[in-house]
Amino acid sequence: MNIVIISGLSGSGKSIALHALEDMDYYCIDNLPVGLLDAFANEIREQIRTNGNDVGVGIDARSHPHQLGNFPNIIGGLRDQGINCKILFLQADDATLLQRFSETRRKHPLSGANIPLADAIEMERTLLSPIAANADMFIDTSHTNVHQLRNLISESLGSSGSSGFSLLLRSFGYKHGVPRDADFVFDARCLPNPHWQPGLRHLTGRDREVVEYLQEEEVVREYYQQLENFLSSCLPRFRKDNRSYLSIAIGCTGGQHRSVYLVERLARQLGDRFGNIVTRHRELE
Repeated sequence: MNIVIISGLSGSGKSIALHALEDMDYYCIDNLPVGLLDAFANEIREQIRTNGNDVGVGIDARSHPHQLGNFPNIIGGLRDQGINCKILFLQADDATLLQRFSETRRKHPLSGANIPLADAIEMERTLLSPIAANADMFIDTSHTNVHQLRNLISESLGSSGSSGFSLLLRSFGYKHGVPRDADFVFDARCLPNPHWQPGLRHLTGRDREVVEYLQEEEVVREYYQQLENFLSSCLPRFRKDNRSYLSIAIGCTGGQHRSVYLVERLARQLGDRFGNIVTRHRELE
């Protein structure tokens, strides 16, 4: 039996993530109190055997604080029963969350007459810290729209299966901010920049002309080889340690040329050895 637990900050996209799982034929239930997770798993086990679906469970900060604090023990108990649990935690920066609540005019579940929105967000981060500390996968949705989040959920959880190893390779531009949910961040701004070549400025790291320009530079070839050697050495260790998901971000100034080229090349090279690799180009999307 496989359970994917969706948790995170209000306004970060938990409902969207659950809807994405439903589209992947998961049996989903939202706002389940943490204290009922064990009973729910035992109740649903027979149904899962019958219809063959996996389970998605949404958990938020409205559970009792004592139950949230006991989350690691509850998850440990489920795993002792042979239930495969994967925990996905969604987050976003405070400015983004404040803007989303302002635009939708929705009430934060912890806010009230004496608790302003900003304080409610901070309180929620604290309450959910036991879940975040045990998460297998983090997604920061500060710069992610609805369609991108659904695609990321589908690619990361759907094609890898609930017990597989999924690797996310992502390019980004430093001038737009560093992804907060990346496990590793590599800086490619030290490499020659195709932006300063008039014929290449409007192209991307996927285009043949940019690829040929970068591959002709010795410093690019050395950088790539060092990066591939590092990942080839470390990734098997993470997979052996039962890590189910790893996010690697590569950045350049604008996220258009160098980082895109490196992500595309690494995905081709590592794909045969590490199975499910998801590539995303934040600034191109």
